[in-house]
Amino acid sequence: MSRIRSGTVPGVGLVHAPFSLLPAHLPEPFWKQACELAPIFNELVDRVSLDGNFLQDSLSKTRQVDDFTSRLLEIHRKMMEINKEENIRLGLHRSDYMLDSETSSLLQIELNTISTSFPGLGPLVSELHRTLINQYGRVLSLEPKRVPGNAASSKFAEALARAWTEFDVDSAIVMMIVQPEERNMYDQYWITKYLKESHGITTLRKTLTQVEAEGHVLPDGTLLVDGKKVAVVYYRAGYTPNDYPSEAEWSARLLIEQSSSVKCPSISYQLVGTKRIQQELANPNVLERFLENKEDIAKLRKCFAGLWSLDDEEIIKTAIEKPELFVLKPQREGGGNNIYGLDLRETLTRLQKEGGDALAAYILMQRIFPKASLAYLVRGGICHEGLVISELGIYGSYLRSKDKVITNDQCGYLMRTKVSSSDEGGVAAGFAVLDSLYLTDKVIHN
Repeated sequence: MSRIRSGTVPGVGLVHAPFSLLPAHLPEPFWKQACELAPIFNELVDRVSLDGNFLQDSLSKTRQVDDFTSRLLEIHRKMMEINKEENIRLGLHRSDYMLDSETSSLLQIELNTISTSFPGLGPLVSELHRTLINQYGRVLSLEPKRVPGNAASSKFAEALARAWTEFDVDSAIVMMIVQPEERNMYDQYWITKYLKESHGITTLRKTLTQVEAEGHVLPDGTLLVDGKKVAVVYYRAGYTPNDYPSEAEWSARLLIEQSSSVKCPSISYQLVGTKRIQQELANPNVLERFLENKEDIAKLRKCFAGLWSLDDEEIIKTAIEKPELFVLKPQREGGGNNIYGLDLRETLTRLQKEGGDALAAYILMQRIFPKASLAYLVRGGICHEGLVISELGIYGSYLRSKDKVITNDQCGYLMRTKVSSSDEGGVAAGFAVLDSLYLTDKVIHN
């Protein structure tokens, strides 16, 4: 079974990752819709990443009140000043959705472009559920074929291997950037396993602190870390201010960005995944700046929830009056950061009084109301029954070498389930459990 480092259970080094005993039901049309969106979002991320001025301008107010975003933009600006080109661009993304019961719509929560988690453990839960249904399906009235296959870990490894091949240096390695006290290392292990066993590629695990101490860039742009040439840098850290406790880590991030290594993600891909850019792309006529296909644009707009910047006094007034209809999102990743209900009202009221650009650090989003259902959740070896809601994440891989698109695929999924009374949804943050999908013919209605 999938495992994580404990960190919370005294005397125990490993515990199983929390999981749902049986898969969550989802009408098949919504599953197909989410899968069709993956390559469109992949292409959109790449197109937006190439428009440096759009990224800088859209995030200009955020940088004034958010030091973390400001430091990322500083590195991005330095790359623009030297006309740094990423001829090989690799993205391993995950777009997250919830099914809104009030509108019968699949709505996007966010698009993750850095350190998309659980491609390793998610497929294990899918396999667990298929095994249980094979064994007890008649009793449960469930069919194993209705649990979709999930090859996220092998597909991610394949995309990394293809990027390694495009880099074309036989002795080079893939470097995975990790946190010093990584609890989710066994999720990452599966990527390393497939890279070695299926593609013969060695993975080196390093923190940003270690990269700063052991790394340097040769005159030709080659990144050397611990004496080894690095073909691909795969970030499973670097998405939160906690990953940069000193200037050493920022120096390491800049060093990597200056090198010729393939970055997954590059600094520009990471910026495309910010909440503010998500909100900006939802504005009228902005998608048309990056995409030509009208059908693709319509598909994207169909899944956009309501998104607003906080320079609109009317929407702030509405949110203060009816806070239960909104989510206040700061520019932070990793779970546990969003603001709801009375806390939302209090935060908006306080920020208004502070004045200035304080509001620019946040966006407002329409709150999505999924239908709750009964489920059995297993955490720490104990099974709990409760009313739950679920969130679907669709993984995507994108690889472009100069003008040639090598990979643009949907490559697996992540289902996360949490008790319906919980606002947050991160598994690693302790709010949700890993789950899988059971496709049904039934579509919800108002």
